[in-house]
Amino acid sequence: MKRLFPAPLLSLALWLLWLLLNLSISPGNLLLGAALGFCAPLMMRRLRPLPVRIRRPMVILRLILLVGRDVLVSNLAVAWSVLNASRRPPRSQFIKVPLDLRDANGLAALSMITTVVPGTVWSELALDRSILLLHVFDLDDEVLFIQHFKTTYERPLMEIFE
Repeated sequence: MKRLFPAPLLSLALWLLWLLLNLSISPGNLLLGAALGFCAPLMMRRLRPLPVRIRRPMVILRLILLVGRDVLVSNLAVAWSVLNASRRPPRSQFIKVPLDLRDANGLAALSMITTVVPGTVWSELALDRSILLLHVFDLDDEVLFIQHFKTTYERPLMEIFE
């Protein structure tokens, strides 16, 4: 059954979305939606990530709280920096962060965290996944930032995924 329907919830969601977007439950739309729900997951089966094995689930809660705190603090810091840009322009720069995290799911989570926290942008990941290039909106101390990034985000993700 798993070979025919690799993602049954996704198939159902695609079928329902097709019907909702067409605002019709005619036989043709029912059939086309079912075909889409059946074929799309089969064709994209190879694109699905590897199954996630979470090692320490309680660390997830701590990470969520840390990211939430950093989002609030970074929002205030970026807003303050923008408002005071005429007095003190932001010191934007690209920095290279050495990575110890190698798990693909952990790196995906790290990229989402980096995108959510204001003032940082994930720019590039080295092919061997050893160095991350980040753009930081306003950077005071590069060494302190890298230490905070690795301690707050990378280490918990390594505990969760590796």
